[in-house]
Amino acid sequence: MLEARNINFSYGDRQILKNVSLSVPTGGITTLIGPSGTGKTTLLRCLALLEKPQGGEIRVDDDAFNYPWPEEKPFNPPWPKLTTVFQQLFLWPHLTLRENILLPVRRRKSGDINAELESLVEAFDMQNFIDNYPNEASLGQRQRIALARALMLEPRYILLDEITSALDVEQIAKILAHLKAMRGKDIGIFIITHLLGFARHAADQVLFMAEGEIAERGGPDILRNPQTERLGQFLSMIAAAS
Repeated sequence: MLEARNINFSYGDRQILKNVSLSVPTGGITTLIGPSGTGKTTLLRCLALLEKPQGGEIRVDDDAFNYPWPEEKPFNPPWPKLTTVFQQLFLWPHLTLRENILLPVRRRKSGDINAELESLVEAFDMQNFIDNYPNEASLGQRQRIALARALMLEPRYILLDEITSALDVEQIAKILAHLKAMRGKDIGIFIITHLLGFARHAADQVLFMAEGEIAERGGPDILRNPQTERLGQFLSMIAAAS
């Protein structure tokens, strides 16, 4: 299990995360929703061991990462067992999209990986652009490439930051179907999303974050029947804007 225990994070005098605790079990999908600027991406970066909070602990199965780390203690992050796809995507512009997918996995695996790649190309409908360069692809196409690149690494935990933000309804459905199928592979999936319909249909666990805290958690039914006033206000604002 991937866990955060009492994580605190500040930028200068501004506290971003306030004693945040959560768990991401394998074999399930956890979605994180909440207003912009409430600390969702910062939390993801802490879970990915890319930020060092001022206090708390991240656990990745049996490995504990306590903050602050002693200077003399070696840091051995569990990558790519723990893999992240950010909104920025970070594709290499001088490589084709196919090469972007294959470069990391070739450093990790030997043997034929083309069959695995072709399965993802078909699942994400990437046949018509897989050999283009990033500047020749739309944002939605690049999002699918970044997700495929992460999945090729066969992570045990995968963290996704708004990975469907530029996709149309049909492509979101394909991504959702693939992520649901991954449950059977005992993978833990953590998704930040602003799409409540996606969260409702994808999630086994929904976390609502506000003002740097997990204000409510539960099954997807909390998106229809919130138990806190703060989540109710958030859902009402979303409904009024749509």
